[in-house]
Amino acid sequence: QLQLIESGGGLVQAGGSLRLSCAASGRTLRNLNVGWYRQAPGKERELVAGITSDGRTYYADSVKGRFTISRDNAKNKVPLQMNSLEPEDTAVYYCKIGGYWGQGTQVTVSS
Repeated sequence: QLQLIESGGGLVQAGGSLRLSCAASGRTLRNLNVGWYRQAPGKERELVAGITSDGRTYYADSVKGRFTISRDNAKNKVPLQMNSLEPEDTAVYYCKIGGYWGQGTQVTVSS
């Protein structure tokens, strides 16, 4: 069974950076598509970035040019580098693979 654990969240000032990580156990990520989602209070969960098994990426318009998703197949992790953070990026961030979700990591951006 696939288990996902997100890490790297925290409190940062606007304009700062954070690097989230999605670590998988129980199965290799090598051949799987991975998505990073976020959910802000009172809002629906949304896809912010995705990466396919062959490395193609997708970004929501709101994060293009600021977030970068990548794969580290050797470590079975999918990092999400977040730069130029804005208060609107405040949310719980989750990674998703197939029908599996992690527990989420809180990102708070202060103005």
